Amino acid sequence: MEEDEFFGEKTFQHYCAEFIKHSQQIGDGWEWKSSKDGSDGYMCKTYFQIKNGTAGSHLGTSADAQTCLSTEEALELPPDDFEVTETEATSKVIKYEYHVLYSCSYQVPVLYFRASFLDGRPLTLKDIWEGVHECYKSRLLQGPWDTISQQEHPILGQPFFVLHPCKTSEFMLPVVKNSEKINRNINYITSWLSVIGPVVGLNLPLSYAKATSQDE
Repeated sequence: MEEDEFFGEKTFQHYCAEFIKHSQQIGDGWEWKSSKDGSDGYMCKTYFQIKNGTAGSHLGTSADAQTCLSTEEALELPPDDFEVTETEATSKVIKYEYHVLYSCSYQVPVLYFRASFLDGRPLTLKDIWEGVHECYKSRLLQGPWDTISQQEHPILGQPFFVLHPCKTSEFMLPVVKNSEKINRNINYITSWLSVIGPVVGLNLPLSYAKATSQDE
């Protein structure tokens, strides 16, 4: 199968459907949103994180530095549990919204995302660059605009941050070829998102990979 035929939009939607199916089973919050005309759509997830406020806390650091919250928990934020006042919560709790879309130009999935505090203040591109996990800082410094930039969401028409997809085929091709070589089934979305998600604080539970193996 030719490389450009491997990951078309129908294949993208199929992998998204399988990914969301498992997400629903474990309550991970991913869902599918269709465009107004229903011709395409995207996979999305919204969640909240509360930062401990210590120096050096980054997006995607360990659970010691950040705590993931459900929507209800973030809106309530009981002082007894989190030891923060309502005013402090608005400056410590960040709402993250991740969207996975299909790029017709690159024929690969693309991760769009945005982040804001509870009072509505959005994080700037500089904030996002500074918040990238230390493991990925060297690559970011080599070309920040080629790694994470701000663009208009193709479906919503709103400003989002985006992880540039220009290297996706390059690092995913060996993954695909190896799976074919050992005759092992993979979910392209799961493999791809597990690689690029941690760059901006999005980590997948191990059960996604296990689910793919079980399906096989």
